[in-house]
Amino acid sequence: MPTYELPLILRVMPKPQITATLKRVANGIFDRGGVIRKIENLGEIVTPYKMSAHNKVHRKASYFIFHFDAPPRKLEDLLEEYGRDVDVVRSRVYKKDEDNPEPCTWHEEMLPPSDRPEVQKLMRIAANQKRGFTKIWNPNSGLDYYPFQR
Repeated sequence: MPTYELPLILRVMPKPQITATLKRVANGIFDRGGVIRKIENLGEIVTPYKMSAHNKVHRKASYFIFHFDAPPRKLEDLLEEYGRDVDVVRSRVYKKDEDNPEPCTWHEEMLPPSDRPEVQKLMRIAANQKRGFTKIWNPNSGLDYYPFQR
């Protein structure tokens, strides 16, 4: 099963009602054969614009992100259910790319900055680049000084 992200925007409610709404969302995923990996709470934030849902205008909302695995054919049913939920202002499902963790480079990170391979590479690139455009002074201009000196 592929991994998905479900960002949820919920209307402003007391904590017990938010908990009940999150349980309904989680049960919707479980009922369709999904597995929840992680739930992130981003807090209560002012929305970037007025959002209207279920005949109400929302200017502030609670933001959550569900990371879950589910069969792809069940996603439409899931979004339809969340679209009917009066506590959910917005919900979308995005396929999450597979995370390939970077190899541990702790021993390289503990080196002084001038000895790190990434820094040495950047220093070589900077040495090969031109330093910028400068106008070459023409001494045959009739002036004995450069008039555009700063």
